[in-house]
Amino acid sequence: MTTARSVGVVVAVAAVILAVVAGAFFFLRGSAGGGFAPLIGRWFRLDGGYVLEIRSVDAAGKVDASYLNPRPINVAKAQATREGSTLKVFVELQAYGYPGSTYTLTYDPTGDQLCGVYYQAVLQQRFDVCFVRTK
Repeated sequence: MTTARSVGVVVAVAAVILAVVAGAFFFLRGSAGGGFAPLIGRWFRLDGGYVLEIRSVDAAGKVDASYLNPRPINVAKAQATREGSTLKVFVELQAYGYPGSTYTLTYDPTGDQLCGVYYQAVLQQRFDVCFVRTK
């Protein structure tokens, strides 16, 4: 085998290996948490300084989250769902002043925002809200 041909074979094999590794990386990254990766982060509600931190989402959509106002408020339940290409998050709070208050949010990939409705259970009122990503 000539030197040029050997180099060509080595380059081709290296390219195939690189393509397989890159494909595996993007496949695993995209499928982690059932494709809920865009939800993970720290989200800030501009109209009040509230913070929703989504630390992780498992493949079934169970969300590990915390909520701060500015102190921590108990997150009783947090769940992510997918409807087609749309990601949604439901968060239920259970604490003094927040018994059964909920967020029903939809991820907006264009604006990188979580927007939807906050239901304040004590007042029995609904408010349109948006969270922006801080990190």
